[in-house]
Amino acid sequence: MTNIAHSERDHALLSASGAHRWLPCTPSARLEATLPDTTSEPAQRGTLAHEIGELKLQKAFSGTPTRKYNATLKKFKEHELYEPVIDQHTDMYLEYVQKIVHAFPSPPYVAIERRLDLTAYVPEGFGTGDCIVIGGKQLYIIDYKNGQGVPVPAVNNPQMMLYALGALQAYRMLYDIETVHMAIVQPKVWEQPSEWSLPVADLLAWGESIKPIAQKAFNGEGEYVVGSHCGFCRAKETCRARVEQLLSVEDKAPMKPPLISWEEVGDVLRRAEGIVSWYNSLKEAALAEVLKGGDVPGWKAVEGRGSRQYADLDTAFKHLQEKGIEEAILYDRKPLTPSALEKALGKKQYRELLEEPGHVIKRSGAPALASADDPRPAFSDQVKPEDAFSEPVGS
Repeated sequence: MTNIAHSERDHALLSASGAHRWLPCTPSARLEATLPDTTSEPAQRGTLAHEIGELKLQKAFSGTPTRKYNATLKKFKEHELYEPVIDQHTDMYLEYVQKIVHAFPSPPYVAIERRLDLTAYVPEGFGTGDCIVIGGKQLYIIDYKNGQGVPVPAVNNPQMMLYALGALQAYRMLYDIETVHMAIVQPKVWEQPSEWSLPVADLLAWGESIKPIAQKAFNGEGEYVVGSHCGFCRAKETCRARVEQLLSVEDKAPMKPPLISWEEVGDVLRRAEGIVSWYNSLKEAALAEVLKGGDVPGWKAVEGRGSRQYADLDTAFKHLQEKGIEEAILYDRKPLTPSALEKALGKKQYRELLEEPGHVIKRSGAPALASADDPRPAFSDQVKPEDAFSEPVGS
């Protein structure tokens, strides 16, 4: 087990976690390798959550002594990025793995944080499987994700499929495996893990199909392809292919007649998707360049809007009360929203104390435009307009 303060998970050029990028956009991996690998607070918090999840699985399935477990968990909880919800979410991860393990008639094999060799399919490829369970001709690949910004489904997930191929490579001489089950535990997004299963033969066929693509990506060959996979690419702000697509509304003659058709609207929306987030991200990158002494022609760094804070809150409020200001004026008392309470209490306790007794009313969300490949079902005509567009108080 690694300490979070020194944890640095190695990544192959063609990492399994980046497969959703380098499979459709083969030259992106070599391009990313030329750019600095930065981290963020959410990413560091995710690493901390992974460490805690690993610790809990090790205690449950590898016999980590209680004293060592408690001491290590205490140290993790003292980390500046720790938040109580991590404990609740990693408990959900542990409970899910236990449910899988206990469903077998006899104890299955369990591997935790197993390094997997992927070189049979991806040049110099490797990855780390969070949890692998094998028994009764079944192979389970279970992955924990701490993020909430982007839902990650297990269905047709190339990262999970590569992990499964690596696990087959490692264990097929010891176990007769017929079916592979993949599950992603992402508590901040789904109450239940995303699951997907397929026969080993289908998985192996997919592995063979990506071999030439992986070789192409390793060589840095092919065309740059823009899509939703660009979101976590290191080159997303300055990739020429992406910039040209975002800034190009049409690539043919001017649109005629004067009003564009709905077919053209769909094309414009597709081309311009992500332009706002890209522009803001590009401005942040340009600011960082200017602040370190670089030159971005036509732009400069200026002081932004400042803020005010109390030198000493208690002293300031005591002074105000001594001057006759009533305490009621100094504080804003308001109830927590259901979403804030869910985060404070945890999904399980929130559901038991509020949702199940009927103290919280769920209303349908307002219609939102999404691409045709979005996993959510199409908006139903049966939803009443007043329900669709109304927002409950305190939502």
